Amino acid sequence: MRPVRPSKRKKPMRVPKVRAAFRPTKPRPRLPASQTPLLSNADEITRTRAEAATAIAEAQKAHERLVEAIDILPQGIVFLDSEGRYILWNKKYAEIYNRSSDQFVSGARLQDTIRIGVARGDYPEAIGREEEWIAERLAKLFHPSGSHEQKLSDGRVILIEERLTDDGGLIGLRVDITARKQREESFRLLFDSNPVPMIVCALDDGKILGVNDAAAGHYGYSRAEFKQLSIRSLQAFDSEPPWADERESEEQAARTWKHVRADGTLIDLAIYSRHLAYEEKPAVLLALMDITERKRAEARLAFLAQHDALTGLPNRNLLRQQMDEMLVHMRRGSDKMAVLVLGLDNFKSINDTLGHGVGDKLLRGVAKRLRSVLREEDIVARLDSDEFAVVQGGLARPEDAAQLCRRLLQAIADPYQLDGHSVVIGATIGITMAPIDGDDAEKLLKNADMALSRAKTETRGTFSFFEAGMDARAQRRRRMEIELRDAIRREALQPYYQPLIDLSTGRITGFEALVRWPHPERGMIPPSEFIPIAEETGLISALGRLMLRQACHDAAAWPDDVRVAVNLSPLQFRVGNVLSQVMDVLKQSGLPPTRLELEITETLVLEKSGQVLATLHALRALGVRISMDDFGTGYSSLSYLRSFPFDKIKIDQSFIRDLAANREAQAIVRSIVSLGRGLGVIITAEGVETEAELRCLRGEGCHEGQGYLFSRPRPNAEIVALLNAQCGADAADRGARVA
Repeated sequence: MRPVRPSKRKKPMRVPKVRAAFRPTKPRPRLPASQTPLLSNADEITRTRAEAATAIAEAQKAHERLVEAIDILPQGIVFLDSEGRYILWNKKYAEIYNRSSDQFVSGARLQDTIRIGVARGDYPEAIGREEEWIAERLAKLFHPSGSHEQKLSDGRVILIEERLTDDGGLIGLRVDITARKQREESFRLLFDSNPVPMIVCALDDGKILGVNDAAAGHYGYSRAEFKQLSIRSLQAFDSEPPWADERESEEQAARTWKHVRADGTLIDLAIYSRHLAYEEKPAVLLALMDITERKRAEARLAFLAQHDALTGLPNRNLLRQQMDEMLVHMRRGSDKMAVLVLGLDNFKSINDTLGHGVGDKLLRGVAKRLRSVLREEDIVARLDSDEFAVVQGGLARPEDAAQLCRRLLQAIADPYQLDGHSVVIGATIGITMAPIDGDDAEKLLKNADMALSRAKTETRGTFSFFEAGMDARAQRRRRMEIELRDAIRREALQPYYQPLIDLSTGRITGFEALVRWPHPERGMIPPSEFIPIAEETGLISALGRLMLRQACHDAAAWPDDVRVAVNLSPLQFRVGNVLSQVMDVLKQSGLPPTRLELEITETLVLEKSGQVLATLHALRALGVRISMDDFGTGYSSLSYLRSFPFDKIKIDQSFIRDLAANREAQAIVRSIVSLGRGLGVIITAEGVETEAELRCLRGEGCHEGQGYLFSRPRPNAEIVALLNAQCGADAADRGARVA
């Protein structure tokens, strides 16, 4: 490019208060005397001069209006002539280049001000390469091709856009984009260093525009590889992108997607999306939360809700559902359905002599053999510790069911090799036939159970069909119901208390009240015999009120830091007066609400009625703690824990039994403890019986323990002595520390 030579002519005078001066108008060439028009008079000369002055004044006013117009613009504006000299500029332009504003003079060359600025250090990018930088800048000036950015020494960033005019001049636009660049840098810093995987995608086609280190590491792709992908490339299934049908600039709730990593493994993600501008393009920011493990835990808990954790067989809840489906199909035809309830003979003695570990392996072995005998469409479920149910449809006569029983008994009878022991066990089976003996799942199971009871009473190791006259058991239950009703009226039932132990300190934190019935003739009747009757007859409500009142009165005399836990039956909530009962008992006993803990079952949470949830929230508002009992044995799932903010979760003893040797149980306990930690809930393990189980629970971070290892349930008199002993030990310990 030919350098512009400096002009030797004098600079024109500047118009006051105007930053650009008019160039002097060239005089008209003089005409020969022969062509000079004759002026009629002096007035014509005066008029011509006046018109010229008026034209000059109007031009000056137009120029001033132009200056005023561009001065109010928020961007810097500059006009250069074809030689790169200043013609006009506005206030914002001068403000942007405040360090060089003294150089802005009409007729001065922009390249000269640039050189002076470089010498002053106004342009940090030019330091060390001054001439090269100046050449690059002048090339952009005289051959503009769009916009570029310019950094100033005070940290500001200026966006420059320049365009040539028709006469070879130049119009330049300057925009201070410092704030925008700072926002972009802040976003980039937060984006790149964020531990959450993040991806930026183009809004139109989903092409990946940027990823942070966390996303690159999580997916296993390099940043360069990501640039070749779109969000659809990561989706495991062909579907719309996560932001489909979303309104622009609106932050969206998480959506669950399944993606595939570079190594082909599938992961579950909760994706949060937000629209933004990325490098001047409409884009979407995706924050990716990996919920693969959570999904697995949910699936595991969902499985446990309908399956037995030990054997993997359906539990009673799933069994009823499957039976209902089979009954629907049966009603469409003439076939019969057999329901078998199978109980193992003398299973308790094997547990007592060889240990629970061998007992659990025996149960798994029995379940496997039952499954091997049955057809694919048959049902086998575990009902209780040593009871199984088998359902088979498509039978023509009862003899088909009898033949099935013989095969099952033969399969179970073969010896089991368990931990070096040869274990032999028998079984007894009760049979009921549908539709002869009933046409609903509950009735059929009840009738089969009655047939099992008869078979166990008469001849173990065989099977027995249900008979309509089989009412001996019903009569016994009726007699026990009458006696139970009378015992409740006389308040003959008593609460026994089993300690709850803080596993980190070994101290007693509270006691669970367990009902006991000292019968005058039969001695201490186990709760397993009368509690089911109380629940079936509705006596459980009166029994629950009695235990609540007695437990609160006893606990009121205990130390202030010791709580009492009382079980509540779902039936008590259905009556609808639990809240008033609790408030009355607390008032009468003087027990602070914070020392009372109410244990409820998952069945109650399953109902999810407004009345139940309202009552639970009201109780918690009083200060009463709410605990979920027997977690993992019934309908446990994360959705039920979400229904109400529990204070405590009690892991059922079936998961604790021989915990140290049971890796599956350890995984379940670890998941529940982790869940409790995340929810801020205390986790209590029930049925702790061995030091090995205790060590395992402590290792997993379980908070509390309860079981025979610490103490059997005791009457209140023994509990008072136990607490006095703990207080004495505490006093001695304090004295030793003082000494």
